[in-house]
Amino acid sequence: MIHRKLKIGVIGLGVGEQHVIGYQRIPNVEVTDICDIDPSVLKIVGDRNDVPNRHQDYKQITENPNIDVVSIASYDNCHAIHAISAFENGKHVMIEKPLALNRHDAEAILRAQQDSGRFLSSNLVLRKSPRFQELKNWIAKGYFGEIVTIEGDYLHQILWKLTQGWRGEMEFYCVTYGGGIHMIDLMRWLLDEEIVEVCGMSNKKLTRGSKFNFDDTVTNLLKFKSGTVGRTTSNLGAQRPQIHGLSVYGTEKSFVNDTPHAKLFHGDNSEDIEIVETNYPGIDKFGLLPDFISSIRNGDEPEVSAKDVFRVMDICFACYESLKAKKTVNVDYLI
Repeated sequence: MIHRKLKIGVIGLGVGEQHVIGYQRIPNVEVTDICDIDPSVLKIVGDRNDVPNRHQDYKQITENPNIDVVSIASYDNCHAIHAISAFENGKHVMIEKPLALNRHDAEAILRAQQDSGRFLSSNLVLRKSPRFQELKNWIAKGYFGEIVTIEGDYLHQILWKLTQGWRGEMEFYCVTYGGGIHMIDLMRWLLDEEIVEVCGMSNKKLTRGSKFNFDDTVTNLLKFKSGTVGRTTSNLGAQRPQIHGLSVYGTEKSFVNDTPHAKLFHGDNSEDIEIVETNYPGIDKFGLLPDFISSIRNGDEPEVSAKDVFRVMDICFACYESLKAKKTVNVDYLI
């Protein structure tokens, strides 16, 4: 058990500011240091959240002997170097998705994490949504019978992040890694089983003529170990309000997520519909941080464990490999 105050450093102050806010709400935790490559952002976020120590060099956080936990919310292509440095200096790491952009970097992070003996988690926060937690409980109790198929679509009108932001300037970017990963993790968590093979197709229509050089809409078929078939689409230019488009079809019941309410179907007649008003999304971007801090204090694996983090990345890697190879690909897991 760790009872002393835990000191936190946060790298990257876009979504990373939400990490700062989240940690500051946890008792006996102090955000002492923040880092960003943009000095104006560093000042604004530091002043707004009263954080004393501010840096443009990430090593001032990862190599700081006084810091216990590092939250990494930097650009995706910096995640690996920041995480490895943090583990090599004995820090626990909370990292924004995706963990890494390729298998080589993921393997390097795994070695560093295992050598360090420190905890790793990722901000796959949909697991904390009250509606999805209720759905998981129903599935576990067998209310749906046998799950036949599950669909999880990441639909969000944030096309400007591809055409105007840093994502369009990266040497590699995949919308499955950046968006669809949330739904892949959610489906794997809901069913409590692994995905064994994937097959994908994609196109580039939304960003045609822009500086973004990669396919902007990706659909993947997923085969679960039990035979359940899944599907996920990542579309960051959908002409509708953001939604995590989850549908679960079982032999006894079906569930379809929508806003403001979801629907539970008991049959094919109009009267066989039950409205689900459980709160959705009902989560803060820092919703997993209290559990992560608790796991560090108690020496237990966090809710989103290192195994979860690496396995959902392995599925994403297989999805991209399927697109390139234009064929079905088996999922190979690091751990």
